[in-house]
Amino acid sequence: MKNNAQGIIIEISRERALILIDKAARFFVERKLTPAALMTIESLRPLNFIGSQIMYMIMPFAELFFNSKQFQEFAVLMEDDEYIKILLERIDELDTEIWREERKLAQLKRKKRKENFHKFIKKIFKK
Repeated sequence: MKNNAQGIIIEISRERALILIDKAARFFVERKLTPAALMTIESLRPLNFIGSQIMYMIMPFAELFFNSKQFQEFAVLMEDDEYIKILLERIDELDTEIWREERKLAQLKRKKRKENFHKFIKKIFKK
């Protein structure tokens, strides 16, 4: 981690970046915001540097709601296109990993409903 003269973080280590990426990915996935997060991050990807500079601009207000150090580190992270790719991949991986069982259960429920519906229709038309 490197700071400038004003105490603003200007560089973070790769390990710290990966920890922040994992935290952000979990935030989106646990709240079932995966499609929205992927679409937003992917569409704003060409403007990542401008977005990180806007984060620096709103930092005094964001410090009211977020941890100042983590907010600054995330702003640094958003400047690098490689980290954005890693973030997108991690969101996708976690989404698959966390919600796999829930999707299987939902698929089984749909199959059961469909079978019950077919049985009901056959029962009605046999009379």
